[in-house]
Amino acid sequence: MTKITKNERTVFLYPDEDGYIIAEVPSLPGCISQGETRQEALQNIQEAITLHLEVLEERGELIPEDNIEITSVKL
Repeated sequence: MTKITKNERTVFLYPDEDGYIIAEVPSLPGCISQGETRQEALQNIQEAITLHLEVLEERGELIPEDNIEITSVKL
């Protein structure tokens, strides 16, 4: 398993039905963005993560750790 540093977050990327790339941060529920390209989606999610963390800090809420493990299961 890859160790995530404090300044990193696991991001899921997947296509939507309109051809956009969705970027979602599972350790930050509700932190989702998109882009027309993979690069744009990653840039947008970086901004969304920063804003999401700022809001959590302003509210005095705990910032969840990124303890997501990605694996696959054979069917």
